[in-house]
Amino acid sequence: MLTLAVLVPLFGALALVLWPGVTAEKARRFATAVAILPLLALIAVWIGFDTGSGAPAFQSVVEVPWIPALGVAWRLGVDGIALSIVLMSALLFVAAIAWPADTQGRARAYYAWFLFLMGASLGLFLTLDLLLFYVFFDLSLVGMYFLIGRWGHGDAHRAALKFFIYTLAGSLPLLLAIIALYLTIQPHTFDMRELIAAQPVAGMDLRAGLILLGFVIAFAIKTPLFPVHTWLPPAHVNAPAPASAILAGVLLKMGTYGLIRIPYSMMTATFGRYALWLGVLAVISILWGALVALAQKDFKRLIAYTSINHMGYAVLGIAAAGALVDGEEAARALALTGATVEMVAHGLITGSLFLITGSFWQRTQNYAIDYYGGLAQPAPRLTGAMIVAAFASLGLPGLAGFVAEFQIFVGTFAIYPWLAAIGLLGILITAVLFLKMIQQLFFGELPDKLAGFTDLHAVEGVILLALLVLVVVIGVYPMWLLELINSASTVLVGGR
Repeated sequence: MLTLAVLVPLFGALALVLWPGVTAEKARRFATAVAILPLLALIAVWIGFDTGSGAPAFQSVVEVPWIPALGVAWRLGVDGIALSIVLMSALLFVAAIAWPADTQGRARAYYAWFLFLMGASLGLFLTLDLLLFYVFFDLSLVGMYFLIGRWGHGDAHRAALKFFIYTLAGSLPLLLAIIALYLTIQPHTFDMRELIAAQPVAGMDLRAGLILLGFVIAFAIKTPLFPVHTWLPPAHVNAPAPASAILAGVLLKMGTYGLIRIPYSMMTATFGRYALWLGVLAVISILWGALVALAQKDFKRLIAYTSINHMGYAVLGIAAAGALVDGEEAARALALTGATVEMVAHGLITGSLFLITGSFWQRTQNYAIDYYGGLAQPAPRLTGAMIVAAFASLGLPGLAGFVAEFQIFVGTFAIYPWLAAIGLLGILITAVLFLKMIQQLFFGELPDKLAGFTDLHAVEGVILLALLVLVVVIGVYPMWLLELINSASTVLVGGR
């Protein structure tokens, strides 16, 4: 099932490339149907997943030798953390591909790149081979580069180039760190399970610190954290809305997931020694993202900066979970679970917000907040979707964002109370900026220039309804998700 989840989108992309003369509507329907298949396969894996205490850490494992001399193999498998993130990612890809978009007369290539990006992204979350992780990490850059550069608007080419250079630069220290970690274990292997069990750099202070630095630089750029975040806002503003949804909802998670899967799990002692500094960096990102978002006049750029803020929450939870504090295993597990829920919630919430920005762009080609007003009257469905997504993003109880942030801060208070206290300011600032945005966009008098503004179309409404209903379900009854994630977080913390 896991192999199908990775290969089906890649073969679907190839089929579109070799399908001459296909219409835009047929290409969209074909790509949507192909994207649904990995989601169904992953749901089947989820149904058969054992969350019991005696279950193996990684399940549904597939292993086929590839380069035996180097210890490289096609290794796929999931634990509760990987499965929750990959399920959200697959769902968001279906939504983004099905979303009506202006393909600028190149529908076949547009949907082919989306399916290619889907295969690479799901592969990264599913792989248990460190070299394959790097391969998928780099392939995801290629797909997003073309989606931004060829189908974006404004200064899309420059934004795509900046995105590619920044993230490719981050992949270089990642490769060096992977090679260094590979060379520390005997016999050499890229098998993540063996690296987690062996903890090969334990006791190597200088070398371990340098390897950790390579991983942190790479994943900080991808997440992104302050001060290596500057590629993100222009990439979002100039990308087509479905690509922005995937960039925020899926690609940013590669950074936080990478922190958990590699340095957190494979370099336990070293990660713990530097966890406080990672937490400080996370709090700076929380406040910086929120404050800069508050000053934005462009609501798509505003949402982009809130991604920096929210990913800071996830990294804060990971840092607290990795701290070398005896007797606080429950708090660390809670922080790690909260960080993972934050990744899932952020993907659904911010993915929805960026799709909503696409609805605005298709109708007015304008993201300026002060251009709008009074849209609640002609577009009540759009208004409702934006309000639910915005309230979920600011952490309103009963919605998914609250479940994530509550666990992160409760867990962090037990480990780094002063970091948690400072980080809480980010929630207050986020509430202010979203309430101001909603007030300007939807209330007051409707300008004459917006008299013809139309509400969500049927396809847009169904896609947003599916995503936002899940946001509410997680907020009201999160146990089904928490049980899945806890099965992995308690193992990771218990083994520290």
